[in-house]
Amino acid sequence: MVQRTLSLYRNSFRGFSRAVWLLSAVMLINRSGTMVIPFLSVYLTQVKGYSLGQAGWVMSFFGAGSVLGSYIGGRLTDRIGFYQVQFWSLLLSGLAFITLGYVNSLWGICGVVFITSTIADAFRPANMSAIAAYSKPENRTRALALLRLAINLGWAIGPAIGGLLAVSLGYGLLFWADGLTCMAAALFFRFALPEKQPVSNTQGEDNSGAVLVAGSAYRDRAFLAFLFLTLLNGIAFMQLFGTLPVFFKQEIALDEGMIGRLMALNGLIIAITEMPLIFVAEKRFRIPQLVSVGTLLIGASYLLFNLFGPVAGIAFACMILMTLGEMLSLPFLASMALNFTNDKNRGQYMALFSMTYSIAHIAAPNIGLQVAEHFGFSTLWYLIMGFCVLVWAGFRYLDRRG
Repeated sequence: MVQRTLSLYRNSFRGFSRAVWLLSAVMLINRSGTMVIPFLSVYLTQVKGYSLGQAGWVMSFFGAGSVLGSYIGGRLTDRIGFYQVQFWSLLLSGLAFITLGYVNSLWGICGVVFITSTIADAFRPANMSAIAAYSKPENRTRALALLRLAINLGWAIGPAIGGLLAVSLGYGLLFWADGLTCMAAALFFRFALPEKQPVSNTQGEDNSGAVLVAGSAYRDRAFLAFLFLTLLNGIAFMQLFGTLPVFFKQEIALDEGMIGRLMALNGLIIAITEMPLIFVAEKRFRIPQLVSVGTLLIGASYLLFNLFGPVAGIAFACMILMTLGEMLSLPFLASMALNFTNDKNRGQYMALFSMTYSIAHIAAPNIGLQVAEHFGFSTLWYLIMGFCVLVWAGFRYLDRRG
């Protein structure tokens, strides 16, 4: 049994090109230096002395830059190629993070944060286009999962080191550390992965449920419907980052240490199980089936509190169910989005896909906290479950249509 499990685990990491491994290494280096954003609100309120409302404005500018950056990154990817966009995004965002540490006025910080997130998030559609180009259709979802593994490992490293640096040496060093790791990732990318535009498969996969088109993403009704469902999935899932910690603190009375451990559990489970889970699941089920079930699990994870009450044991069960739902939906959503594209329009499609998640990231905490404040957390969990049922029905329709 143990030997069989180890064999399954090894096989789930096989079949990738050298370029896919290098792209994941670039992401690991980059995310391991993620120190500014997790502590930006604390820096603004505790070091700079700004109010929570003023810090909120800064974070809004960050979200707006993320949306614009995804759009620009997609357009540039189709025009000059994913290689150049990734390199310059990494290099220039490193310089922008260092600059941010020297800005003092509120509106100056808002402006530099906006520019920084615009440059940094131009990387996302280019990176997804690169994964599509360097991976094979049969292992594309696993390639995206490998990228997610690198991101999760980086997120486990970066904020932890950033917290230690902030406490021992001050916040100023965070901007340099973040900036230099972005630039290091850019240089590693430039020297480890020679520039080329590989020929990729332009046909949609049989189990994608997607309809491949050669025209504009803005006129592709199937893709726009897919984005709407993705937005609802994102709003549901991203309650994890904005609303759920408040619920844990306020309703279950968990301390910050326990909340942090619950959040770390999510990343740990993903790092250990996502690759073999996808390796097995994608051979047995169609992509829309997996996405729809995964989204229902995300909704059910919140609904546990309405069914069994706000207690610590249910919080643990919530995170387990949430993580399973995430692993069954997010990597396959990205793979499904790529299946709509071809070599000529991939940047445009991936820009809209990345923008959808940026919008969800902005909208999710506001929707969650506003509903919780005015109608209570119980109503919010029913609402989120309703979103997830709608997504389930939508992907079931796409599956039948395909």
